[in-house]
Amino acid sequence: MGLRSERGPILLSLMLATGLVAIDSTILATAVPSVVGDIGGFPQFPWLFSIYLLAQAVSVPIYSKLADTIGRKPMILIGVGLFLLGSVLCGVAWSMPALIAFRAVQGLGAGAVLPISITIMGDIYSLEERAKAQGYIASVWAVASVLGPTLGGVFSQLDAWRFIFFVNVPLCLVATWMLARRFHERIERTRHRIDYAGALLLTVSLSLLILGVLEGGQAWAWDSAPSIAAFAIGGALLLAFLLVERRAREPIVPLGIFSRRLISTTTLISLGIGAILIGLTSYVPTYLEGTLHVEPLVSGLALAALTIGWPLAASQAGRLYLRLGFRTTVLIGVAFAVIGSAVLVAIALTPNLVLVAIGCFVVGVGLGLVAVPSLVAAQSSVDWSERGVVTGTNMFARSMGSSLGAAVFGAIANGVFAGTAGGEHDPVVLEHASLAVFVSVAVCAVATVLAVLAMPRDRRRGAPVVAGATAAEG
Repeated sequence: MGLRSERGPILLSLMLATGLVAIDSTILATAVPSVVGDIGGFPQFPWLFSIYLLAQAVSVPIYSKLADTIGRKPMILIGVGLFLLGSVLCGVAWSMPALIAFRAVQGLGAGAVLPISITIMGDIYSLEERAKAQGYIASVWAVASVLGPTLGGVFSQLDAWRFIFFVNVPLCLVATWMLARRFHERIERTRHRIDYAGALLLTVSLSLLILGVLEGGQAWAWDSAPSIAAFAIGGALLLAFLLVERRAREPIVPLGIFSRRLISTTTLISLGIGAILIGLTSYVPTYLEGTLHVEPLVSGLALAALTIGWPLAASQAGRLYLRLGFRTTVLIGVAFAVIGSAVLVAIALTPNLVLVAIGCFVVGVGLGLVAVPSLVAAQSSVDWSERGVVTGTNMFARSMGSSLGAAVFGAIANGVFAGTAGGEHDPVVLEHASLAVFVSVAVCAVATVLAVLAMPRDRRRGAPVVAGATAAEG
């Protein structure tokens, strides 16, 4: 890598690229009424979010493998370019189906931007520096959690929802310019055999499985023919993918990495993070607005306590894992997550805005101490040629945790709502439904503790991991 002075602009460009995706994940929600009022398609609007998540999730492993074979720079530039194209197309969309299709293009771009940004940081920063750099990236999400809904609300009130997408154009161009100019990497030019069969099977199988998870109980019943077909065909194709990967010379997902206990346990931890995160971000605002009748802005600020706690903890995680080791730091973090979720469980039937914010903040601190050290530990256990795949696997697991969590928590809440005439409009029922969801989040936090306990112990506290080694011994 280049001189130390060159890393600042690279980090800034990565923060900018990440910020595009972070803001986009929150800015559209508050503008949905304005969008629907302009181009119609109210029954279809949930697909604006589902298709984006689907495209992002299925593309992460593919981009990550390509980043390990042809380089990080071309992949992240492709990602930003697709995000730019998708944003422009969304801004000129003439109907809801068109907007949904163009959101898929945005999702394909986001699938490259997030994991490869983190992979690049793993390349250019040392073990000691990496957590601080990750903290900067986490701070982007904290700002986006407040800025996104605010901008969405402003554009909606001005009847200018298309600027939600057009605002991405100059930011994408600046990020592309900075990355093209400042980021240089040396790649050993060798001939690679691209695993087209594996990429196709992975994309189609995960698309069907995630589609089944996202739409089961919503667009169709869990035991309906579409649901059964999605899971059955998706499962069969996933099995075929595993068989193909065992024989591929350069597989999209090298299955051998999961034989390493550190990789398998950090992947499980990332699944837990995704589930905990979606459980709170999806239900805390609805809980507060339905029980305490607070304004959406107030409920959003209560939830923002989580995204404030995360970067604060992430920025200090490096000092902790260098002193205590990865496993101990992650264990401390998941303990915070358990405590914070327990607070939410305890007050669910007696809503209190301040206590909800405190509970969210504590969970955020916990996730900040879990996400960064577990990812850095996994990255540091491999060399350049596998770092993209390992990072992508970690990010993909978090996305899958969110997808599965959304489906499970939704089914739990809907089960409670279905038992009363008032449904989700009954504040008392809403309290009990939220209690059930918060209990489920707490269960996920406890299950994540078990995954952390299964992590191999560090060879010695704070020891940098030798690239290509297992990073820790069992």
